[in-house]
Amino acid sequence: MHAKYTGLAARLAPWLRSWRSGLTSLDDVVTAMTDRRQDEQFVVHDDDGEAVVDLFDGLSRISKCDADDVRLVLAVPGDARGLPTSGDFAAAALTAGEAITAGNLGIVPIRHTHVSGSNDTWHSIEWRIFVTEPPLPAESIPTGEADLALTEALAEATRTLDVLDVAGWRDNSEAMTRIRGAQDFRLPPGFGQRECRVYARACLLDAAMREAESDAMGGAVTAYEASARFEALRPLAAACRQAIVAACHARLTLRHR
Repeated sequence: MHAKYTGLAARLAPWLRSWRSGLTSLDDVVTAMTDRRQDEQFVVHDDDGEAVVDLFDGLSRISKCDADDVRLVLAVPGDARGLPTSGDFAAAALTAGEAITAGNLGIVPIRHTHVSGSNDTWHSIEWRIFVTEPPLPAESIPTGEADLALTEALAEATRTLDVLDVAGWRDNSEAMTRIRGAQDFRLPPGFGQRECRVYARACLLDAAMREAESDAMGGAVTAYEASARFEALRPLAAACRQAIVAACHARLTLRHR
């Protein structure tokens, strides 16, 4: 269902839009991206591959973009809407399963795993910025329509998984509690209540499916049932992506903080 998707672009995109609308500061954006995370985050520019800067300085490159120029792209093979037709940025975005476009810039998060000589493991997040031809933005459906599609996809997936008796991913309250505690699914200032609700719901479901993917068999007892579970969740994964994008691209309400 996902490539190396981390959910980071879906977190960053609405904060960038809020910042470019004047509703938050760049400091707020950096805080939102680093709060609750132990990962080191840095930005690498594609022009030389060695210009490493911190998150604040790296994201300042889009300070001339309008909010409407910032677009979230959750592309997968077979659905590359919102990406250029070719080039390094498009390839990186498809590999990651997520990206952000901002004018002629493309931003892709890449998660690295490091292991020390004593076998200690830690992670870092590289935000790679590409200079690219601005792609034609993919059309986003209204948030209400995306919410309805998500509800229908969840109901259909639940029916199928119940028949297969492999629906443990949705009933695991311990996993859900861990996901809620580890991730912040709130949208920044400027987004309406419906967008906040749909975004949180879609992100939580998406994270739950990624949790299920870490155990390929899950509750299934045969390879056939495991494959059937994957196929049952595929439409739900697509509906989650659609809902997240719809919420992130909703019109912002300009109000004083």
